[in-house]
Amino acid sequence: MRKLLIFLLIAITVVVSACSQENPGKNDNFVLVQGGPFMNTKSNYKNVTISNFYIGKYEVTQKEWVEVMGSNPSEFKGDNFPVEMVSWYDVVEYCNKRSTKEGLEPYYNIDKNKEDTNNKSDNDNIKWTVTINEGANGYRLPTEAEWEYAAGGGQMSKSYTYSGSNNTDEVAWYWKNAGDKSLSGEWNWPIIENNNTKTKSIGIKKPNELGLYDMSGNVREWCWNWYEDLDSNSGSFRVVKGGGWIGKVTNSEISFRGKFEANGIGPDQGFRVSRGE
Repeated sequence: MRKLLIFLLIAITVVVSACSQENPGKNDNFVLVQGGPFMNTKSNYKNVTISNFYIGKYEVTQKEWVEVMGSNPSEFKGDNFPVEMVSWYDVVEYCNKRSTKEGLEPYYNIDKNKEDTNNKSDNDNIKWTVTINEGANGYRLPTEAEWEYAAGGGQMSKSYTYSGSNNTDEVAWYWKNAGDKSLSGEWNWPIIENNNTKTKSIGIKKPNELGLYDMSGNVREWCWNWYEDLDSNSGSFRVVKGGGWIGKVTNSEISFRGKFEANGIGPDQGFRVSRGE
């Protein structure tokens, strides 16, 4: 009888563990975003319906990056700081490597030897061909629509301008508040630099309606899509969202569409990961 009870406990533990890995929840630093039409009236998307998906509660940290990639490219070091100085190519490779490490099927097919004919950039010297492995359960970048839907509060949206508030300082690290002292006036790089302005540890500011942190400010976040328009299948730039510690206040608005060439890196450029339901 004792052996049977031990066996049952082990079996239950294995099943729970497998389910937890297959469907990450809030305790795993992921939030299940319930799909539906866009409720945030300030969104760029109208008459669009989003399916359920998981998204990271936080931006990917340097600790998480090192555990998968083995080294830390970031300018501002700290285990709980968001990783930065990562290109779009770096992060799709991270998604696949993390998926493999955790026993998931990689979401991307990455061909480093085939130039992507959809990439129109004159400055991108990488141009890997990256396609989607349909039905894979691995980690991926959110689409721009998914990112904006989640940042805007999903079905719980209160139509805030920034992710979780109409007051930037409540939810975002940006050029005025991410340094040694609060700044005022017009954006000025020498003043910003001299103020020791930089990224901050994840999750310090107020979360949005869904419990997501730093979707406004801290670092700009890579999305899957081309920038050129909301439905483009090609272009010179990939979409970045959310603004960052260098950015102006308008860059932190959930509707702001930023752009960066896929091979671009910067000390304000990071990401968060998603997965299908």
